[in-house]
Amino acid sequence: MRTTVKVNPEILVWARETAGLTQEQAVRKLSIRDAHGVTAVDRLAEMEAGAADPTRPTLVKMAKQYRRPLLTFYMSAPPQKGNRGADFRTLSPDEHSPTDDALVDALIRDMQARQSMVRAMLEDEDEAEPLAFVGSRQMSDGRELVLRSLRALLDVDVEEYYRQSNADHAFGLLRRAAEDAGVFVLLQGNLGSHHTTMDTNLFRGFSLADEVAPFIVINDNDSRAAWSFTLLHELVHLLLGQTGVGGARVENQVERFCNDAAGEFLLPESQFTVLDVTRSRELDSTAELIEDFARDRNLSRAMVAYKAYRAGRIEYPVFDALSSRFREQWLQDRKSQRQRAREREDGPDYYVVRRHRIGDGLVGLVLRMMDAGALATSKAAIVLGLKPRQVHKLIDAGRAS
Repeated sequence: MRTTVKVNPEILVWARETAGLTQEQAVRKLSIRDAHGVTAVDRLAEMEAGAADPTRPTLVKMAKQYRRPLLTFYMSAPPQKGNRGADFRTLSPDEHSPTDDALVDALIRDMQARQSMVRAMLEDEDEAEPLAFVGSRQMSDGRELVLRSLRALLDVDVEEYYRQSNADHAFGLLRRAAEDAGVFVLLQGNLGSHHTTMDTNLFRGFSLADEVAPFIVINDNDSRAAWSFTLLHELVHLLLGQTGVGGARVENQVERFCNDAAGEFLLPESQFTVLDVTRSRELDSTAELIEDFARDRNLSRAMVAYKAYRAGRIEYPVFDALSSRFREQWLQDRKSQRQRAREREDGPDYYVVRRHRIGDGLVGLVLRMMDAGALATSKAAIVLGLKPRQVHKLIDAGRAS
C-alpha cells in the first residue's frame, strides 16, 4: 500500500514567518483568493493549521516566495535557525523589520550553500589546501600585528592603490590580491531582483570564514569608494577566523577593531598627517577638505571622516553629521548616474556586469572545473548564482572582454 507524504503545516507557518511575511502579505504574494465564502487569509490559516492541504501550484509558489526548497515543506520539524555567524551590527529593533532579517538570512544561506559546493569541488579534485591565514590572529594580538598580517596577505602598496585612475580600479587591485590569496570576493546586495535590494544600513558586508574556501560578500549598493574599505574590514574578520555580518555603525567593539585596521591600511599615519582637519574648523570647510583628500586617493569620504574621529581630530557629532552629508550626496550622485545610464543606448553588457559582481576568482574556478569535466553546467549555475542557460553566456562575455 502506497503511503502519501503530506506537507507539514508547522513548516508552512515557519517558512512564512522566517520570510518576514504576515498572512495578509502572504496571500497576496501567493495569489490565494477568496473562495466558497472563505476569505483568502482564512484559507491560508486552514493550510497552516493542517485543516486543508495546499495544492501543488500553491506549494510551488510558497517555495518561491518563502525562498525555501520544495522538499523543506515535507520535513518533520522546522530546521534550526540558519547560522549567520556573529551579528556585528548594532541595529535596534526599530531600524529593521522581520522582512529585512529574512532577506539577509536568505542571502547568507545562499552564499553558504555556494561556499559548501566550492569546498566540496576543491576537495573532490584534491585542491583543498588549508589557508593558514584564516583564524591566524586574535584581537588580543593588537591592531598593529593584525595589520601587519593583512599587509603581508595582500602585498599591495598603498601608494599604488592611490595611483589607480578611479575607485573601481583601486578596488580591483585589492580584490585581485585577495582572490590570489584564496578568498572569493562577491558583490551582491539583493536576491536577484531590485525588489529585494538591501540598503547598507541593513548590511555592508559579511564574511564566511573557511580554511579552504573563505567568502566575502560586499553590498554593491554602497559607494564604489567604500567597497575597498569593506573588503579590508572583512579580511580582518577572516584573519580573526570570524563568520559574521556587519553594518555601518561603529559602536561594536569588534567592528571598531576591524575598522581601525582597515583604515590604517588605506590611510597610514604618514598620509593622514597631510589632512588639515581640526576641531576648530567649520563643518562645511571640514567636509570640503575631506572630499578633496579622499578623491585624490580613491578613498571613501566616510572612512576618512571616521579616521579623523578616531584620531580625535573631530568630535562624534561632527563625524555623524559628515557621514549623513556624504551619504546624501552619494545617493544623489547614484540617482543621477542611473538616470544617465537609462538615457544611454550603449550601456554595459549584462553578462560583463554580472561577471564583475561574481568575481574572477569564482568564475575562473568554475571555468577550470567545467573544462576539466569536473563540474556540470547545472551545478556551475548554482555556484555562480545563475540560471543554467546563462552560464556559457557569462563565460563567453569574459573571454571576449
